[in-house]
Amino acid sequence: MNSFATLYDYLIQKNGATETFPFGEDVLVMKVMGKIFALLPLDETPTRISLKCDPARALELRAQYDAIAPGYHMSKQHWNTLTVDGRLPVSLVLELIDHSYSLVVASLKKADRLALEHTQS
Repeated sequence: MNSFATLYDYLIQKNGATETFPFGEDVLVMKVMGKIFALLPLDETPTRISLKCDPARALELRAQYDAIAPGYHMSKQHWNTLTVDGRLPVSLVLELIDHSYSLVVASLKKADRLALEHTQS
């Protein structure tokens, strides 16, 4: 599995997802309605991805998996960085992307959530 390509393909298909590079050309930042839900450094081996996470769940995941650490250069309470090197089940990584996206969408203003729902195909 090409970890970066697989992650990118999954991230970009999220409703309203946009890719940006606000921190320079080496970190892909995925946003929904202008809010970050994932950070994916380019050309990093092994591939890493930072995702928003419920604080209690973030702690549980860090305790359970050594490939999940507090968010790199992010709020350690609300972000995890996953090392995608085969130690984590692909299904868990995809679930955590969904979780991050859902948390960000839930935090949007009602008008933005409605606009996002309206763009859904």
